[in-house]
Amino acid sequence: MSQTPIARNVEEYLHYIDATPDAIFVLHEKLERRFPVHQHTKGQLTYVDGGLAYVHVQDKILVIPARHYIWIPPGLLHFLTVRSSATAIRTIYFTLDTTETFYQQMGIYPVDSLLLEMLLFTERFEWEVGKTNRYYPFLKALFNILPDISNNHLHTVLPVTRNERLVPILKYMEEHVSEVLSLSSISKAFSISERTLSRIFQSELSISFLQYLKQLRMVKAVEMMLQTELTLSEIAYRTGYQSIAAFSNTFYQLTNVRPSQFAQSIR
Repeated sequence: MSQTPIARNVEEYLHYIDATPDAIFVLHEKLERRFPVHQHTKGQLTYVDGGLAYVHVQDKILVIPARHYIWIPPGLLHFLTVRSSATAIRTIYFTLDTTETFYQQMGIYPVDSLLLEMLLFTERFEWEVGKTNRYYPFLKALFNILPDISNNHLHTVLPVTRNERLVPILKYMEEHVSEVLSLSSISKAFSISERTLSRIFQSELSISFLQYLKQLRMVKAVEMMLQTELTLSEIAYRTGYQSIAAFSNTFYQLTNVRPSQFAQSIR
């Protein structure tokens, strides 16, 4: 589909993405996961087909589950990682010719049946698809419908920090996520006052201790849904909830869907 020459290394791939400003660039090879921290002048749609992908942006890690895509606006420094070679990703880079708010903000969204069929159709494309290509209008239509079909933003985001006091605390919380964790218990474990700990969370992560704990548990729950055969009751227990109802309510608060619906959509 393209006359772009074969790249010899990662740097050349990065160059070709932005080489033709008005072309749409399609990449199905497992290369985005090999790119170092980088940015594009084009906006990026990355669809995850099986498994999990992690996008590292500034002071956050975004978890993209199967049957979801992430939109990354132009100029945003990022890099992508996966933990399984079986995880497949499809990436399309678009030049922005609109000031619509949706395209200026990063977000994770579920892929409905229409968008899925369109993404699967892009298998026949590779590299540049220019304006004279007969499939350019198809890819442009995919780009144009995103704001209309992407209403349910998934908040599987974990803030990160290099703060020497907070790093071991976050690691401890991840390792003990199945236990009863509270500001009081963490304060005692690390010999720090509750007030000081609360202040550190707010100043370093810009969220409260409780909000971080909720997001951590939801991220772990999503990972378990994709990487294990555990039931939702077992996942609830292993993420620190004493009842499936409490787990379901918190999951719904952060995702706008019930865990049963979410699990069904990604398995």
